[in-house]
Amino acid sequence: MTRVLLIEDEPAIADTLVYALETECFTVTHALTGSEGLAAAAREKPAFAILDIGLPDMTGLEVCRKLRETSDIPVLFLTARDGEVDRILGLELGGDDYVTKPFSPREIVARVRAILRRGSHAPAPAPAQPPARGGLHHDASTMRIHFDGSPLDLTAHEYKLLLVLMGQPGRVFTRDQLLDHAWQDPGAVTDRTVDAHIKSIRAKLRLTRDGSENLIETRRGLGYSLNPDC
Repeated sequence: MTRVLLIEDEPAIADTLVYALETECFTVTHALTGSEGLAAAAREKPAFAILDIGLPDMTGLEVCRKLRETSDIPVLFLTARDGEVDRILGLELGGDDYVTKPFSPREIVARVRAILRRGSHAPAPAPAQPPARGGLHHDASTMRIHFDGSPLDLTAHEYKLLLVLMGQPGRVFTRDQLLDHAWQDPGAVTDRTVDAHIKSIRAKLRLTRDGSENLIETRRGLGYSLNPDC
């Protein structure tokens, strides 16, 4: 049974989600605070995390940041705030999706299943890119992308997005095209999700090489492309 870590301080919401998930054959570990949840994550190694953003001791975004230091498990955010800043920040930290309260427990279960299903399918391998092409190289056997010889620490969606761009350097992909290529259910997210993940990829490229900002080009009103000359 797949173990899900739920960090939610509102008992009524937590009880409803625990019941819905367990009914669908998930095993649920429930924590009321971020610190309790992080301890549970270290102890039980869950396969999925559901994080409320508004926790009493720290934000769900902080919990996600700490989880990402040691784990790449999928993360679904629960938020009472429908602000774009919260959504983008959550995705930049490595979150896979978000749901705004109030929500249907069935929707949560469906999204958990969809995210886990997406993670179990490897994207179609792109041709390995030689180091001369921006220093990017795809190792299909390990499903890792290297930049200047160093492996990039990418989330599943970041990996798929960069792989699409690497497959056809110079081609401009619209946000909708990137959603179609990198998400199994593109209708469940918005084109802003692509922007957030591209920003995160650029930040990780900069950690390896200063001045790599132009490796992924933004074509205003069109989309994104990989610069074959960088």
